[in-house]
Amino acid sequence: MTTTITTTTYWTETDSPVGRLLLTAGPDGALTSLSVPGQKGGRSVQDGWRHDAGPFRAAEEQLAAYFAGELTEFRLPLRAEGTTFRERVWDALDAVPYGATTTYGEIAARIGASRPAVRAVGGAIGANPLLILRPCHRVIGADGSLTGYAGGLERKTRLLVLEGAVPSRPAPPPATPR
Repeated sequence: MTTTITTTTYWTETDSPVGRLLLTAGPDGALTSLSVPGQKGGRSVQDGWRHDAGPFRAAEEQLAAYFAGELTEFRLPLRAEGTTFRERVWDALDAVPYGATTTYGEIAARIGASRPAVRAVGGAIGANPLLILRPCHRVIGADGSLTGYAGGLERKTRLLVLEGAVPSRPAPPPATPR
């Protein structure tokens, strides 16, 4: 006999300067994801999820303050599930301060990963389910280029400009199909 445990997932959507945000949380109120439309690997509302803005009031207030330039550090309960390696990478992301950037290689070094593990670090950063809240947008290429962001490079640029980490400049042109 098997026992199935169902966990309620709460969700809400909120507008932001970088587009509509989809937030999810578990029954304890800890945020489990923040996704944007078109996000690579982003979440979408599933059958059985409960639409309820109640668990997200603090997140919405802090996001509004962040986008207004009034908040530099989120203080919200977060619960993202991943492998031990991914969780180590995500913890290292949490340590990158507002207005700063780091590289994939620096994140690898922080967690004690070998140089060849930089690709795996990039994969873990790309799998971050908590965009904006867990600042994967602060990770840039070793040459200073704005590479790889599941939410799109235009959003990454807007977030880094908001934080003062990069000067305001036009967004890169969209990739042309080959």
